[in-house]
Amino acid sequence: MGKIKIINDKKAVAGVIEALLLVALVSIIISTIQLIYIPEIMKQRESDHMEEIENQFSFLKAVVDIQSMEKKDVPITSTITLGSRELPYFVTARSFGELTIVGIDNDDYMINIDYGAKKIPLTSIRYEAANSYFVDQIYTIEGGCIILKQNDGETVRVEPTVNIENRSNEINMYYDIPIIIGISGKNQTSGYKNCFIRTNFSNSDNDWISFTNISNINITTEYPQAWYDLLDYLFEENVNLGNGSSYVKITRKNKLINFYYKETYIYAQISPGWII
Repeated sequence: MGKIKIINDKKAVAGVIEALLLVALVSIIISTIQLIYIPEIMKQRESDHMEEIENQFSFLKAVVDIQSMEKKDVPITSTITLGSRELPYFVTARSFGELTIVGIDNDDYMINIDYGAKKIPLTSIRYEAANSYFVDQIYTIEGGCIILKQNDGETVRVEPTVNIENRSNEINMYYDIPIIIGISGKNQTSGYKNCFIRTNFSNSDNDWISFTNISNINITTEYPQAWYDLLDYLFEENVNLGNGSSYVKITRKNKLINFYYKETYIYAQISPGWII
């Protein structure tokens, strides 16, 4: 019986080790990208999406303002991008959003003149983001202004159509208020794709309606700090301002307060499909 000759091939062993090291190196690189760079990329994507939402809400407000001024029943459709997609080939998460119309059928929020002498609904179109990497934000068109809210505060990004006349013995407040009329079944949607919101003029007051020598104006809202800061800027310390968890209150200081307003009713509905 012949002898078996064993050949010790060190080159083959070295090749296996090199392959294992390459696999380990690639795994480390992919893991580093996944754990460090991808979250930053996704955070920036969601931040860019929030800027897009602000631009889209600015366009939507401009549409409502034009419809209020023109007073013509010409429907206009605006786009709202609800969320952002995940990155391909990596483990990432989508961001989602919810769009809601809070119309005149909701009496939780309103402008109350002189303890109920006049109640004006404070309607809104609201977008709430559910981000996976960037801070969650809420954009709302309420009472004709755009409000941004996030976990560390809230602020008015675009002012409503309000004009303050500061005279020697009185303050006149002129407020052209858009009143949103939602349609049942067409007032809420959620997801991550584009959706469309259709607005059209309904009717409006032709002349200013006045409340003179009033004692107080009470605004109930989900964003009391944003409204407080806005009114503090508009009135320039000529009235007393107070606020709580769900309201802002204007009371007389040294001058009479006169309140003039117009209500403009705007229909709003969310796709798919329109109710005419």
